[in-house]
Amino acid sequence: MSRQLKLGAFLMATGHHVAAWRHPQVPANAGLDFAHYKRLAQIAEAAKFDTLFVADSVAAPTQDIASRMARSDHFEPLTLLSALSAVTEHIGLIATATTSYNEPYHVARKFASLDHLSGGRAGWNLVTSDNAAEALNFGRDEHIGHAERYSRAREFHQVVTGLWDSWEDDAFVRDKASGAYYDPAKLHVLDHVGEHFRVKGPLNVARSPQGQPVIVQAGSSETGRELAAQTAEVVFTAQTSLAGAQAFYADLKGRLAKYGRSADSLKIMPGVFVVVGQTEAEAQEKCETFQQLVEPEVGVALLGRMLGNFDLSKYPLDGPLPALPLTDSGQQSRQKLLTELAGREHLTLAELGRRIAGGRGHYSLVGTPAQIADRLQEWFEQGAADGFNVLVPHLPGGLEDFAHGVVPELQRRGLFRTEYEGRTLRDNLGLARPINKFV
Repeated sequence: MSRQLKLGAFLMATGHHVAAWRHPQVPANAGLDFAHYKRLAQIAEAAKFDTLFVADSVAAPTQDIASRMARSDHFEPLTLLSALSAVTEHIGLIATATTSYNEPYHVARKFASLDHLSGGRAGWNLVTSDNAAEALNFGRDEHIGHAERYSRAREFHQVVTGLWDSWEDDAFVRDKASGAYYDPAKLHVLDHVGEHFRVKGPLNVARSPQGQPVIVQAGSSETGRELAAQTAEVVFTAQTSLAGAQAFYADLKGRLAKYGRSADSLKIMPGVFVVVGQTEAEAQEKCETFQQLVEPEVGVALLGRMLGNFDLSKYPLDGPLPALPLTDSGQQSRQKLLTELAGREHLTLAELGRRIAGGRGHYSLVGTPAQIADRLQEWFEQGAADGFNVLVPHLPGGLEDFAHGVVPELQRRGLFRTEYEGRTLRDNLGLARPINKFV
């Protein structure tokens, strides 16, 4: 079979556009409506998407403008995906869990459990948290600094994957006749002592169907790229141009050899914000409908958050983006991307806020299924992507537009599957099953 691209459905309750909740076709209470998420999962699975992806933050926005934004109430991702595992059969289930405000044993246990519940479809999006407000919910006065977050994340990953290998695949014999429940020789105690963690082990969950859940990351800073090259199997990234995506792709793939990894062991899936119409004019009209719902102050509040937790409310809306220090609490790569965009196109603060209201700095496509497929094919075939994490303006409508329009076009071109390759997320992504490190 020729190389085929991978697709993830990035689910954000009402949709990725900051004003989606105000659209008449969108259920405003979607964040806590399981029937809504069940429908989304089944739309994506019918279209043969590789994954569902749910982001997360362990803090609710509380600034004045937050009351105008639908981001304050939503399911905890692992709870949601565990429920969705019961109403789906093939699609991967990727949840975000921060290494900054969790303990490795908790994360290892929960994702191993999700992998068992789903029959081998779990993925862990390893993040270091870019929301400074999270610190206040975990006994800290301020967010952990960038360098320390990544040092902690690297050791956190080491502990979690070590715990996932606590048991060999056939350790649990459960032999009623002999009375042996497990083979002691196939139990491995981690006994980790490091800079950030002391974890004895073993994990009280058997080795999961995939051996280990798939590791996903989204860091694009220098430190983030190095961590991804060492540990990640899927990388989500924000890129705004083909040339930039090609450079990122080549750089990250080029780092793998030093860790003894092949290029195929890491799938790079840039985010793409997609508005689909039967004609280009219809797609543009759909997009503009959402843009008209963006209050300038809401767009600027979102911008400040994306730039690295800055309060921009004191700056004039019709003025330029102010010079900001390098964020130590947010995503440094996203700050660089948006600052360059503002300078390149000479955007005012309000214009930049409105520009990112849908894609949040991701590559944006507005057009017909064929036009969108052209661009996805170009990136896929010219060394910029192994697939895409798909963001749509509103749910469920935007996902249905992509599933019923763009996916068939990609299938006609032989670029995307018509049936799942296997039962597990690793099977469908083309990733090897890890060997137990203790064997």
